[in-house]
Amino acid sequence: MHFLSEEQELVRNTARKFAEKHLKPGVIERDENAEFPFEQVKMMGELGFMGIMVPEKWNGAGMDTISYTLIIEELSRVDASAGVIVSVNNSLVCQIIVNYGNDWQKETYLKKLAGGRQLGAFSLSEPQSGSDASNLHTVAEKSGQYYIINGTKNWVTSGINSDVVIVMALTDKSAGYNGISTFIVPKDLDGFLVGQKEDKLGIRGSDTCELYFDNCRIPIENLIDKEGQGFRIALATLDGGRIGIAAQALGIAQAALDKSVQYAKERKQFGKTIGSFGAIQEKIALMGTNVEASRLLIQKAAVLKDAHKPYTKAAAMAKSFASQTAMDATIDCVQIFGGYGYMQEYGVERLMRDAKITQIYEGTTEIQQMVIAREIMEN
Repeated sequence: MHFLSEEQELVRNTARKFAEKHLKPGVIERDENAEFPFEQVKMMGELGFMGIMVPEKWNGAGMDTISYTLIIEELSRVDASAGVIVSVNNSLVCQIIVNYGNDWQKETYLKKLAGGRQLGAFSLSEPQSGSDASNLHTVAEKSGQYYIINGTKNWVTSGINSDVVIVMALTDKSAGYNGISTFIVPKDLDGFLVGQKEDKLGIRGSDTCELYFDNCRIPIENLIDKEGQGFRIALATLDGGRIGIAAQALGIAQAALDKSVQYAKERKQFGKTIGSFGAIQEKIALMGTNVEASRLLIQKAAVLKDAHKPYTKAAAMAKSFASQTAMDATIDCVQIFGGYGYMQEYGVERLMRDAKITQIYEGTTEIQQMVIAREIMEN
């Protein structure tokens, strides 16, 4: 892409080389065994990938959102599990503390998270509240110099291997979503319990679990911003998170395109390569077009975000389109590979399994369509 700056090109190439050298070996085994990439996460922290958009003052890399999307795409092209671990730590954890935390919180938590010395998780969803994010039951009651948290969170990415969790909880049950507040919760507190690892369809190298709070005492200093600001913080942060998930979906789709093209050039049937058949060319042409369209939608959202302009619609469009592209591209990739695509050793069926979650987490496709329609009709 000729319009990337030299620095952005360098960032993309660095992420690509890292993914090929350190993520590719063992990626099928990590998927099969649902094994967290501990060593790779540590190395990504050393490269600055865990605090990409965090100012250097707080141990971050001080890069822009375009650079962030390039890194997530390149990681996800090889290992979508690594991509989402990095995405969550950046866009849902570090970004909240950057945007809404005070200097003490940045000094105490952000520096370690951005520098890769600790890993963060984000917990909004609960058993009864997925898309209806305002319907929370987890409660944080103030008691002297502490908040006492009780409740259950689920679908928490990196919930097991994280050190710190951003938790949304009700501080005023009578105020509905205006009573939700945001807390930084270290994992080593009494009353903070971690559930078993979920056995998932895809992104199996990334751990997902439930979290339980049983009279967990959190110092009042760990409240982010003010009471009642949690829902606003969550929605604003998820806009940025959706850019990251769109980039993850793009990486998966790009991998499907790359593998499809390579296989179509090599595989012969009826005396010629299958890439010479119109049916295969049609799939590759559509795949390639949608991959490029996804990339442009993502870059538009990233540019708007960095310019501090409204980007809710752009982020929703990017996530909705890129996640559908990932799903369509991976299905077609398996079809192009035929029987070999159904076999684990070729790594194609994994792409299809990994793609599906991009249509679900950080706002389902249906929620994105609601957001897009609302933004169009109201503006």
